[in-house]
Amino acid sequence: MNISPTTDPELLRAFVTVVECGSFSRAAERLLRGQSAISLQIKRLEDHLGVRLLDRSPRHLSLTSEGELILDYARRILSLNDELAARVREPALSGLVRLGAPEDFATSHLPNVLARFARSHPQVALEVTCELTLEVLERFRAGGLDIALVKREPAAVSEGIGVWREPLVWIAADKQIALGDAPLPLVVSPSPCVYRKRMTAALDGCARRWRIAYTCGSLAGAHAAVRAGLGVTVLPKEMAPADLTILGSETSNLPDLEDTEMALIEAPQIGAAAIRLRDYIMRELEHGGH
Repeated sequence: MNISPTTDPELLRAFVTVVECGSFSRAAERLLRGQSAISLQIKRLEDHLGVRLLDRSPRHLSLTSEGELILDYARRILSLNDELAARVREPALSGLVRLGAPEDFATSHLPNVLARFARSHPQVALEVTCELTLEVLERFRAGGLDIALVKREPAAVSEGIGVWREPLVWIAADKQIALGDAPLPLVVSPSPCVYRKRMTAALDGCARRWRIAYTCGSLAGAHAAVRAGLGVTVLPKEMAPADLTILGSETSNLPDLEDTEMALIEAPQIGAAAIRLRDYIMRELEHGGH
């Protein structure tokens, strides 16, 4: 590639937005530009880089191999650019923001997002509480949190804004535990729990017998129980520990599971720092949180 020293961030933003929206028309709506202007920006970026980034047809849009490579760089450049802009625009933004989230989500997807926010707003103090969704909700409703991320059923009509969806998978120490006719031993969190409900409903739906073998409110404790062979559990696919086995429906006779959803809820009349964190989390999770 014969690339000039600098690349216009707005061209990169147009490219990333087209990919995330899946079309030029939706990207134009998000960026408040005309569709022809977005097309021109993509062409200028391709000419600048000397490669084709997108394969386009009337009904389909996909990344080329070069586009896949450049997309990651574009997102990192834009993230740094946005951090710099935030530091310049709001250097004095300060205060304490109390954020609650389920332990599994808080330890997997949130750390990088919160680290980038902290670099952009060094005067904002973050107090993060990691508990079961039920406990997060109780703390939030008691006034102990400004913002909370909670698990919910995707079809549920409830408070909050859906910000993340992810496929669920069965995991175990050994796939043999799911074979045979004996009731399937389950490692679960205390009720009410979205994952627990999802497990039992899916098994009931296919007439598979089950039993609660171990109940634990700690993510580490649940992982330890599964590693010890006490039973199987359900986790979002990206959160499945590398040393445990994902049980596919074709080999374990276990039913497929519907996606899980994370929703963001906020207390009334939150401060400027909490509003900024809320918007930042929503944007970053929409883009994948990477």
